[in-house]
This record gives sequence, structure tokens and C-alpha cells, in this order.
Amino acid sequence: MVTGAGSGIGLACAERYAQEGAIVIGMDLNEAEDWKGSMQGAQDDLFFQLNVCDYEALEAAVKETVERFKRIDVLVTAAGIGGGGPVHLLEEAEWDRVQSVNLKGTFLSAKAVLPSMMEQRAGSIVAIASIEGIVGAEGGSTYNASKGGVISLTKNMALDYGRLGIRVNSICPGLIETPLYHSIFDNEIMKPFADRYREQHKFGRFGKPEEVAGAAYFLASEDSSFVTGTALVVDGGFTAGHSVGMTALLGLE
Repeated sequence: MVTGAGSGIGLACAERYAQEGAIVIGMDLNEAEDWKGSMQGAQDDLFFQLNVCDYEALEAAVKETVERFKRIDVLVTAAGIGGGGPVHLLEEAEWDRVQSVNLKGTFLSAKAVLPSMMEQRAGSIVAIASIEGIVGAEGGSTYNASKGGVISLTKNMALDYGRLGIRVNSICPGLIETPLYHSIFDNEIMKPFADRYREQHKFGRFGKPEEVAGAAYFLASEDSSFVTGTALVVDGGFTAGHSVGMTALLGLE
């Protein structure tokens, strides 16, 4: 079960799980033609158009899924939005909007799925957080706070549900080329900042959704059977340290 499955990281996760033979249940606020095309031929897969802030809709989707397939093995919470600004200028409504989707949406999605996982005494929850939940970002405020909250929430759920066989982890991507990325950086004002951010990724490029999906597959698979409560960083070295140009002097470029 993947929230935010209509585009970006969520879509990439849905595609990867389908490639690995999973039955994929997608959820997104928008009708997702891309997702339907990607899942073409997989007749068992389902898609629910819903808002992750709507707990009743989430409950209904989970109920239908369990009735049809008997269990839910994996939940990926990839639904998310951007937003921010310096605190003294940030409107309360904007703070609430971002927290509602990114943090509350993660909470509600997990809340809806956990009873089924508890009954079967097995499951893996993978929450898509961000490196901005680990380090600050100029003007990040509400976005950073929401993703930091996601990381803390996953650690707490790992503690609470581990003895029931449920693993809970988060992934912290760097800047990934998704529709959300393009909505922020595809203009003349933001382009110079995008270039600077790109250079701070040690590979000199932004990430691809498929690279995050690979980590999400690992955390859902038996290969990570002893991994819970972690925040897996997938950021091309962005948080490894600052680059100041010494690699050229050392002949490493």
C-alpha cells in the first residue's frame, strides 16, 4: 500500500514493488493516469483517490484491501507537499497545511493500517521523510518540522510495535527530481539555488525517484528483517559534509 502513488517517489515505489511481483494498492489525492499506466496488466492492483488527511477514507480503503487480499504487508507513506518561509512571516494556515499532509497524513495512514498488521503480527511501514528532517534549510520552517516529526514518529512506532513483528523505518531523501522539486525550482528566481544545492550532492546531481524506491524495496523486504527504527539517508552525500572545492586540488574530479 503506497500513499502519494500518483507521481514522484510514490509512483516509483509502486512501480518497483510491482516489478518485484507485489500486489500494489495505490492512493493519491489526484486521479493518477501515470500510476494506472505503470500498473497496466496487473489486474489485482487497486487505486484509491483520497486525501491522506481523511481518516474515514483511509479506513475504507484498508477495509476493502483486507477483504480482498486478506492482509497488508507493507505501507509506504509517500504523500507529501512542500511549503515554508521564515517563521515571523509564515501564516498559521500555511503551517497547518504542511503539517496536516506531511505529518498527520503519515500518522493517519499508519493508524489505519496498523490493526491489520497487528492481527497478522507482521508488517513493514516505510515513511518518506527528508534530509530536511535531519538538517536545517533556509526558510524551511514548517516543511522541516513536519519531516523531523515523521522521523521521530517512525522511531516511536518501531518501539511500540516491534514485539508484534512490525518494522517501522523512514527514508530521508536528498533533492530528488520529482514534480514537487520542479514546482519549487523551475523558475528564474530559484534556479541559482537549485544549482548550489546540486553541487552539495557529492555526485554533482540530484537523485532519481527510482533510487529512493530501491531503498523502499529494501526496507520492505526480508533483506532488512533486522532493521527497524532507522532513518535511512538517500541523499548522494548531501549530509556527509560541506564541499568547498578541495577535490579539484586533490585531483579527484
